[in-house]
Amino acid sequence: MEYKTKAQELSFLSRKYAVNKQKSNWLELFSDDAIVEDPIGVSPLDPIGKGHNGKVAIEAFYDTVIANGDLVFEIVESIPCGDECANFANITNKIDGAEIKTKMIVIYRVNSDDKIVSLRAFWDYKAMEQQLSSLQGD
Repeated sequence: MEYKTKAQELSFLSRKYAVNKQKSNWLELFSDDAIVEDPIGVSPLDPIGKGHNGKVAIEAFYDTVIANGDLVFEIVESIPCGDECANFANITNKIDGAEIKTKMIVIYRVNSDDKIVSLRAFWDYKAMEQQLSSLQGD
């Protein structure tokens, strides 16, 4: 794929490194003061709802969320605009034999050093919990 902007390129690299469990490469995409909000707002993944700020917090997010699953991450549409890129994606996360499917919009913003300064993922955490609950027969 020919990328139209650096933000679009880094968004696809982020997907690639997450899917392939390339933690150090994934972390290297981010600036030291970056923020990851995945999902946006309060959730068990972010109880305060202010995001994961800085590389230490982003690494902890990776270890807690990305490292524990087997991701299938399909970018359905990618719309680059200036120093940002919005991707519509379908994600399947396989955890302990269960498959959780989520639709999301992920917006990446990069700085002049070609690093991601913001990753904001819009998806419905409660819908994911409902899927998990139905798979467990609750």
